[in-house]
Amino acid sequence: MKNYLILFLILITSSNFIFAQHLINLNQCIFTDDDKHIAEKKLNLLVSKSGLPISDLIVEIGLSFLETPYVVASLENGLEEKLVINLRELDCTTFAESCLALARTVKLGKTDFESYISELEQLRYRDGIRDQYPSRLHYFSEWVHNNHTKGIIDETVNKKGVKSDKLINYMSTHPASYPVLKDHPELIPTIAEQEKKLSATGFMYFPKNNIPNLYKNLRHGDIIALTSSIDGVDVNHVGIILKKGNELYLLHAPLSGKKVLVSEWPITDFIKPESKNNGIIIARPIF
Repeated sequence: MKNYLILFLILITSSNFIFAQHLINLNQCIFTDDDKHIAEKKLNLLVSKSGLPISDLIVEIGLSFLETPYVVASLENGLEEKLVINLRELDCTTFAESCLALARTVKLGKTDFESYISELEQLRYRDGIRDQYPSRLHYFSEWVHNNHTKGIIDETVNKKGVKSDKLINYMSTHPASYPVLKDHPELIPTIAEQEKKLSATGFMYFPKNNIPNLYKNLRHGDIIALTSSIDGVDVNHVGIILKKGNELYLLHAPLSGKKVLVSEWPITDFIKPESKNNGIIIARPIF
């Protein structure tokens, strides 16, 4: 009897620990009542479809954001790095993150705002831990690596492409472009060390000189990153693959369009020979 009691206490303690890990301090978040309303409305509308594949859910959620205005640098809020939830305005990365976090919340059968922002925090930060500005996954290639490790996305499909050994160092070499680094230059060595590790790891991608191989591996609902030919930069843009008929389009929040939209032309339009995008990384959501 004593052994059963000990086991019961261990299970209760473990359960409480796991629950505590997912508690959200709303005082450490930045959002409006409209953001909360948008999230809960989408979750309540979609919870009945929780049995759908996560790829289908992501596309459906993405389409529900059509015409949402584009915003730049919405996550920048100082050294403390509070968790920003802005569903009224989106950029390419926050659009993809928001769709994935909402889809994961639906798959969990949850409809509350706190469950959504818990999923969002897990996605956005290195190992799911928010600890000041450097803890955010600023480079999308690291976002892919880290969320693969968490079991949130699958990056193994990229092994069918080629490896990039590119030097990633744009943030540390252009700190004036980043308000927090400009105000806190003492963070630059930390960012530089992160870039060094990311460069050493490298990333796999599908180069634009082999479109048939890319098309053979892309799927509806994949999150994709357009890799960059710009020095020091890993990724130029992020979006979600939308299959229409036999063709693949990009559901995304582009600066050029100033809103969430579906590309007028297929995905190949983004990787033309003259483009600064030199290929594609696939981040396949899993659940």
